[in-house]
Amino acid sequence: MSENNSVEKRILASLKSKFGDSILEDGEEGALGPNRIRTFTSREKIVEVAQAIKELGFDQVISQGGTDYPKEDIFKVNYHLIAVDDEELKPIILSLATKLPRNDPKMSTLTTVWRSAEFHEQETFENFGIFFEGHPRMERLLLPEDWDDIPPLRKDFTLPGR
Repeated sequence: MSENNSVEKRILASLKSKFGDSILEDGEEGALGPNRIRTFTSREKIVEVAQAIKELGFDQVISQGGTDYPKEDIFKVNYHLIAVDDEELKPIILSLATKLPRNDPKMSTLTTVWRSAEFHEQETFENFGIFFEGHPRMERLLLPEDWDDIPPLRKDFTLPGR
């Protein structure tokens, strides 16, 4: 985040003032480069934080996905958000992330905040086995209907025959 970018600072300050310690540290929070903001919260607070981010003007999920960290025994879920109609926010991509334990990979859906999260969450469910509670269609989308192996993007997945 550049020294002169008061918009980025204002967004982070607004979230910190509203949620305090619920906006958690995750590496170098806030500073990803020009027009990039990273926020991190618990799965228990993610819907509230997402709603506040939407109220700030970020109205579209452009991508979302998971990452498997088996050594830490967690999954990380990350949403990338933009503001379609707000000229001041338009160049900014805001990242909202949370961590989930591998033995309990579930969280509330953010489709209640952004309808555009639907396909992304469905794909993350299918590829990582992360369940999004309240999602309108937690079902297979890309994998064969008879898939009976672990989700293919988990690090412990091995290709058949290997």
